[in-house]
Amino acid sequence: MKKTIEIKEFDIITSNKEYKGVYEFLDKESFTLLENMILQFNQNEDADALDFFSITTKRHIGKVIRAKNYVGNIQLNNGIQIQILPKIHGKSANDPKKTFLKMLRSLKDFPNKTFNENSLRTDRMTLFEVFINMYIQEAEVLVKRGLKSSYYTVEDNLNVYKGKVLFSEQLKFNHSHKERLYTRYDEYGKDRAENRLIKSTLLKLLKQSANAENINKIRKLLIHFELIKPSINYLKDFSKVKVDRNTRDYEAIMVWSRVFLNNESFTTFSGNTFGKALLFPMEKVFEAYIGRHLKKLLYNSNWEVVLQDKGYHLFKGKFALRPDIVLKNGNRKIIIDTKWKILNNIQSSNYGISQSDMYQMYAYAKKYGSKEIWLIYPTSVEVEHLKDICFSTNEGEQSAEVKVFFVDCHNVEESLGSFIEKVNYRNKRAFDYIDTSLDSC
Repeated sequence: MKKTIEIKEFDIITSNKEYKGVYEFLDKESFTLLENMILQFNQNEDADALDFFSITTKRHIGKVIRAKNYVGNIQLNNGIQIQILPKIHGKSANDPKKTFLKMLRSLKDFPNKTFNENSLRTDRMTLFEVFINMYIQEAEVLVKRGLKSSYYTVEDNLNVYKGKVLFSEQLKFNHSHKERLYTRYDEYGKDRAENRLIKSTLLKLLKQSANAENINKIRKLLIHFELIKPSINYLKDFSKVKVDRNTRDYEAIMVWSRVFLNNESFTTFSGNTFGKALLFPMEKVFEAYIGRHLKKLLYNSNWEVVLQDKGYHLFKGKFALRPDIVLKNGNRKIIIDTKWKILNNIQSSNYGISQSDMYQMYAYAKKYGSKEIWLIYPTSVEVEHLKDICFSTNEGEQSAEVKVFFVDCHNVEESLGSFIEKVNYRNKRAFDYIDTSLDSC
């Protein structure tokens, strides 16, 4: 069975045995493979691995690698898998892996039509095995609905006349076999590009999976592809894939096929020399998660929910302002920005809120003419007992408030329900005093 190392965001990895147990440990071979993978893709213009990891040296320890706020799975070529999980806090004891999968479903480009995270025993599966299971679920639904057939061109050396004789090939292959005809003809069946790619993916995943349940399901699926040849040219077959109303069922599974067959990913890097990675930026995942559930909760209300609004620029036609979420109700506008960062409970440090974030909120307030700005952060043990935090510019008619709200990702709808109550409650409330250049609300 392949060895899996499990870490969390911002954890440190070392190859120094003396610090095994203090930090996450990788043997020297695996540590070097991971380091080379990072350095290789730091030279790639399309993907900077230093966005995902940092390499530094610690005194008495030596070289260390620190994960950043990207979550997912890394496979090294020696078989070692590194699973990076998010730091998700909340009142419930929900499995953070299962909550992360729920969050992933909110990503716009994530293929998740049929996936049901509740049907999985995520405690027994690595994230990579979960992604394989996602593919299996898509394939099972596709097989149940029926694999699509179509006409496709076949070239073959036959003993009977069929279609059109290819004279150049006839002379080449049948010079001494006059009884044969090299022909090109149209056949109707399931041996089309999409089905060939799916079979190739299933065969590849059968070799890569270490989960008995996944392996068993893949073998059962391959029975339905017995008469279909695996793809021998991925690039050529993917170029033939056209998603329309007749092939809509193939849309999600083709995205997954690209990921697995080409070692591609949604937001990350891969390579044949040192390994491959399937990672997701938690900033984007959190933003999509909050936006999706706010839209759902406010669907039948008077609020219009706009995600990634593009209505304003900092200067004329320059530096577009794109708040994560804008709530509109008549003349009332509420600007919301999500931040995947764990705050602290220290007033003197402004609870860990960065100065650049507050500059950004001030720009939103001025350009949108809104007095109500919200920053949404994930909750944590340190902040769960804090009262609401608020900053005010205190500029008379032009004043604006920036308020902070903490979301429990495990219970997102209940948590955001409390947020909506605050938004709808217009009266002044008691907020913590913040001793900064901004006055308290």
